Amino acid sequence: MSDVHSTEYNFKPKNALLGAQMLFVAFGALVLVPLLTGLDANVALFTAGAGTLLFQVVTRGKVPVFLASSFAFIAPIIYGVQTWGIPSTMCGLFGAGILYVILSMLIRIYGSNMLRRVLPPVVTGPVIMVIGLILAPPGRRAHGASARWPAARLGCTGAPVAVHMALGRTGDGSAWLVPNTTAMIIAGVALLTTIFASLLGKGWIKLIPILLGIAVGYVTSIILDITGFTAAQQAAFDPGALQNWTAPVLVSFGKIAEAPLLALPNFTFPTWNLEAILFIVPVAIAPAIEHFGDILAIGGISGKDYVKDPGIHKTMLGDGLATSLAAMLGGPPNTTYSEVSGAVALTRAFNPAIMTWAAITAIILAFVGKLGAFLNTIPVPVMGGIMILLFGAITVIGINTLVRAGNDLMLPRNLAIVAIILVFGIGGMSFDLVIVKLGGIGLAGIVGVVMNLILPCKDCNDPCPTR
Repeated sequence: MSDVHSTEYNFKPKNALLGAQMLFVAFGALVLVPLLTGLDANVALFTAGAGTLLFQVVTRGKVPVFLASSFAFIAPIIYGVQTWGIPSTMCGLFGAGILYVILSMLIRIYGSNMLRRVLPPVVTGPVIMVIGLILAPPGRRAHGASARWPAARLGCTGAPVAVHMALGRTGDGSAWLVPNTTAMIIAGVALLTTIFASLLGKGWIKLIPILLGIAVGYVTSIILDITGFTAAQQAAFDPGALQNWTAPVLVSFGKIAEAPLLALPNFTFPTWNLEAILFIVPVAIAPAIEHFGDILAIGGISGKDYVKDPGIHKTMLGDGLATSLAAMLGGPPNTTYSEVSGAVALTRAFNPAIMTWAAITAIILAFVGKLGAFLNTIPVPVMGGIMILLFGAITVIGINTLVRAGNDLMLPRNLAIVAIILVFGIGGMSFDLVIVKLGGIGLAGIVGVVMNLILPCKDCNDPCPTR
């Protein structure tokens, strides 16, 4: 058997190109998170690579997965950056990684079934839905918001900010960045490209829908600039009562020319903030459950039982330490990427050392200053179009979690848990606890876990009645 197809770790220089291909599959989703949240894309590349290497050390190089930016944390990061700034938000994300570590210890002691008892679908499903739909209260300008997208990270997060950005407005809808007609064309192209790549794509194309959506949306923006359509729309545009921050071009390459070829990533270190911890840590409930599914999936692809060797507690520990490492440097939380698992299935490349090459490639690219500058030239509507699908997809995953569990949600216990999580999370319920304010996803997640543990479960696992 070729060393590429073997499940044993075998690090060879000739596999470097295949490793770079694996990074290419993850690239669109990897950089999307920092671009949407105001974090540094080069830092995200570095922490994805470093986190994957740390994961491999913890799991003794046995699992062929690549770790990178988690979509589950997009809305909490946007709100956290707006409310407390990037350093304090990183404190909350560091705590999310520690939750993974604690869960890994509990799994090692009590077994993997413990995770399902503490975090059943009746809790994780609505929490995931809240992540996709959360409406945070409108607020002030984001600390550390992107200069390229001023105020694009403001106010409401989740679905509303996606709509505002797709229409060419700032995240809180208070100002125009791109004329409405131009924005809708670009967002529509990016959205439809992503959808059709997912539906009709074959082979590698099917694995990179987000990257294709960004690329086609970007090229469309350049075409609109070259033909003069952008300038004509901007000259005739009436912003109404909103501020007008539009420009005659969508894509400006000046920043790329000014950026150095090689540069140290803009690392940001966390500062202590208990409120950020309590808000963000419960969000880790959803990806913790998804981690279990991802490990089962890659095991099914490679034909090995990674739940037993190296053990789900080891993979969870590696994921948690990678997330905390990313937070220590100012990067988004890490998670296993199903796109890369799909690439593994397509190429039958089970050798975990290939992911080592993917991680090394990501770290090298993190020091290319012009790459970060290029990513910051992507027009807001391109990202807005993809965000419409992204946040909707997150919500659907939450609904699907409940549907696949098959429990009767009309039973009083299940109804109470799901209803309170949804209303607390989406409605913005908050409590002032003297030393800290608890609200949003954090409060919804904590309340859901507590209710699941204390409410009696006489018939809560009964299936939905058939008609």
